[in-house]
This record gives sequence, structure tokens and C-alpha cells, in this order.
Amino acid sequence: TIRPVRRSYYDPSSAPGKGVVWEWENDSGSWTPYDMDVGITIQRAYEKQHPWVDLSAIGFCYIIDFATMGQINRQTQRKRRVRRRLDMVYPLVSGTLPKSQSWPASPGAAAAPPVPTCACPQCLLVMSVKATVSAAGPGTATLQPRKAPPVPPAAPKAPAPAPGAKAPDSMAAARGSLKPLAAQGGRRQAASTPTLSSASSSASPPGAGSGKASRPGLGTLNRSHLQRLAIAQSRVLIASGVPTVPVKNLTGSSPVNPALAGITGILMSAAGLPVCLTRPPKLVLHPPPVSKSEIQSIPGISHTCRKTTKKQAKKGKTPEEVLKKYLQKVRHPPDEDCTICMERLSAPSGYKGPQPAIKPDLVGKLVKCGHVFHLHCLVAMYNNGNKDGSLQCPTCKTIYGVKTGTQPPGKMEYHIIPHALPGHSDCKTIRIIYNIPPGVQGPEHPNPGKSFTARGFPRHCYLPDSEKGRKVLKLLLVAWDRRLIFAIGTSSTTGESDTVIWNEIHHKTEFGSNLTGHGYPDINYLDNVLAELAAQGITEESLAQEKD
Repeated sequence: TIRPVRRSYYDPSSAPGKGVVWEWENDSGSWTPYDMDVGITIQRAYEKQHPWVDLSAIGFCYIIDFATMGQINRQTQRKRRVRRRLDMVYPLVSGTLPKSQSWPASPGAAAAPPVPTCACPQCLLVMSVKATVSAAGPGTATLQPRKAPPVPPAAPKAPAPAPGAKAPDSMAAARGSLKPLAAQGGRRQAASTPTLSSASSSASPPGAGSGKASRPGLGTLNRSHLQRLAIAQSRVLIASGVPTVPVKNLTGSSPVNPALAGITGILMSAAGLPVCLTRPPKLVLHPPPVSKSEIQSIPGISHTCRKTTKKQAKKGKTPEEVLKKYLQKVRHPPDEDCTICMERLSAPSGYKGPQPAIKPDLVGKLVKCGHVFHLHCLVAMYNNGNKDGSLQCPTCKTIYGVKTGTQPPGKMEYHIIPHALPGHSDCKTIRIIYNIPPGVQGPEHPNPGKSFTARGFPRHCYLPDSEKGRKVLKLLLVAWDRRLIFAIGTSSTTGESDTVIWNEIHHKTEFGSNLTGHGYPDINYLDNVLAELAAQGITEESLAQEKD
């Protein structure tokens, strides 16, 4: 697969120009960098000493709070940590922008090769090959298998020199091979492995004439050094679980580990030889066809379909009445900031929006987690949320009451199919089908009255039909009834706004592969999704509440 690439130049006063990287903490505890444009926006506000920056202007419903170094989701109020790094990871360029260059250079051009942009093994490998071949002058080299098949009589080629004949001066006579590695899972290796050799070596017996060249060429390279670089890079790629793909060479096709194929491609492209990588790993989104008679209901779970309708407003409780259940009044506030308005708790609330009917200097403590806030700020936060009778602590995310979401109306189907998932060969598979049609946003959504899109529906998801898999399904049904599976917002993959998106409960949408990270095998997935459900207030206790 060939895709276009590009590089961008940024002003030295911008975030990348200064080597500044802004990152957010993901669910696994590691750090993910923001897109370049987002990082530049955050850095610009940070340098102007703004207390916070709202990213909705560039299509993201987040607020970055510099006082707490946190990212706050405006819809869910979920908070993540952010950090600012000064690593100088981008190369600085002075003067005019460089002109595009091609290689090999024209005969009248300077023979000096371009300076490598970095010192990684791949760049060093490419540049060393380019430098050597440039010094050697014009020559030809071909890629052929170690055991070349006989040439058919119908396609005669130029006569080859007799065995033992001296190679012409204009040809490189180096022979370097990449040995096939043992394939995982008992796969058979190919009988041939790509080899870089001279055109004349095709007529020589195995091992004859290797490494003997009358002029400097590919044979003058420090082969042991290049092989060490190639093997080291190959091992890194292999260890990372890169799947096997075939590589099409000049005389046919043979399956080769992509790590070796990558090194071969680097050497061939540097020497001006054609490279064609074919048959990438196949994405398997869906199982084999299943007839209606093979579909089974799930034991212990009634029905095979759930529907959600529009939200029914809860009447009779004001925000003050809701918060009264979860708060204790604090007469002597501690000497610290309210993490909602960032003003001291001993001072009145700094909230500047619509004023609730409550005094701005009153302070309350949440009974479970003990965090303290201005009552004024908590009422404002509740009014900006789903107003469902629940409250979530903005500091530790402890949930008070039953949290519900803003998922638009739709249908959830679930049943068992007679196929096994990779890594779960001992059981069948639970298939979940979500279907949400496009519609018009309600009062609880970001833009009431505006239409929203629903891309990619119906969405098929998969769980193993094991004890833990059925437990996850039961909790997902609770999440569906509470409208927490989906939301309306901005897609992180397409950037489209006012569309149906996943709501921080990950699903597996690949049945027979794991190329996108949303498939199997994944030994930690069930535990991870249970933790994500718990973060939404859905645990085994929720099952008992639903029965009640």
C-alpha cells in the first residue's frame, strides 16, 4: 500500500519550534501527544498565562486547566492529567527551505551524498548505501532468489558470461543475503530468500565470485556492520509482533518476514532497484456467514434485543435538593482552592455563569470521598450536566446516585454464534450489534435542535462466550439502559462534529484479527472493560439494582 507523506515547517516561536510537546494521560497510564495544531493552541494560551483554554474553537470539547494541569471533558466532566515536555524532538532548520533532491544525482551534480537527518540505524543504512553506490559510478544489480528457477526458452535474455568469467567493471559483484528466520506457530518458511547480487552472479555456481570486485561497488561496504544494523532492526520488528507478509521480487513471490522485507526494501530502493510489497495482512472484521438456525440466545439473559428511547425528564427535584443528599455543609472551609472555580474556598465562588439561587460563599463536602467545593460551583456543574439526579466528583470521579448518559435512541442485539475468537478457542462467541439512526439532538446534547449523524452503523462487536464474557455483556446491558455506551460529540478519528461516538467504554470490533488494536487476541481486554464500566458506576452491584 502506497500513501502520500508530507513534512511541515513551523515557526521557531511555535510549540514545535521550541521543542514543546503537550501530552495527555490515557487509560493505561501512559502519555499520548496531542496533534500538532492542538499542541500549538495549548502552548499559545500557556505562554499568555491564561488560567485555562477552551479547545471547542478547534473542534474538541475539552478545557485545559493550567492550574491543575488537567484536561476536562465538557460533556462528561471527566478529568485527565496533562503535561508539558521540553525535549527538542524536532530538528531546527535555518535559512531558506531546502530544495527537493533526487538520487542518484545527475552526472553534473556534486558527488557528496545528502547529510542524514538523524542517526537512527535505518537512516545510517540508507545513507551509507547511497554514498557507496554514488562513489562507485553507474552499475546494475538485480534481486534474485538463492535458488533461481530456470529461464523459460520463450523469454531469452542476454547471454551470461561463462562460469568463472570475470565480472564486467561496470557491475557490482557483492552478494549479501538475508537469512530467513523461523516462523512462529509452525509456519513453513519459503524455499527462497531475496538476495542482493550482481547480474553476472546468476550464472555462477553458489558461492563463486562473491565479494570479489575489480572496482569499488556494493562489495566495498562494511558488510558486517550493515548486517548488524539490519539484524538488530529486524529483531526489534519481529519482537513487536509484526505479522508476516509476502514480498514480490523480480522473479516471483515468496513469503518473507516483513522485518527482512523492510531491510531488503531499504537496500534495493537505495540502489535504485524496484521494490513491490504485496498482500498486506488481511483485516477480518466479521465471522464466516451464520444462518439463523445457528444463532443461539444467551443462557441467563432474557431476550436478545434492547431498545432505548428518548430521555424522560425526572420531575420534582431541584439541583439544591439533589445535592443535599450527597453533601455536608462546612462551616470552616480549609485553606485550599475549589477545583471547579480555582478560587480559595474561604472566598466566594468565582463562577461567572448563570447564578444559582444559593449563596456564593457556602461550602460543602461530598460524603463519600470528602472533597470540598463551593455549593455555588456544584450547583452550576450539575445544571451544565445531564440533570439526572446523579453527581460525579470532579476531583476523584466518585459517582453519587445512578449516572446516566446522553446516548441517542437505538437498538442493541446480542446472541451466540458458533465461531471462536482468536485466543478463545475453547468457547463460542457473543456477538453484539448496535444500531443507532441519525436524528435531531435533544436538550441534553451539545447542540439542541441540530441534526446529528450516525456513521458506521450497525456496529458489530464481539465477546468470548465465557463466564467473564457473559459478565461483561450483562454490565454492558446496564450501560446501554443507562445510555452510557454512545454519546454525541466530535469524532477523534474523522474530526466530524455532531456525530455519534463511543463513550469511553471500549469494544472489540474485529472478529478474526487485531490489526487496528480493536480485535483479538487481547488477554487484558475483559479486565480493562470491567474497569471502564466501573468508572461509569456500573459494577456487579448495579445488576442487583437493576433487578430491584
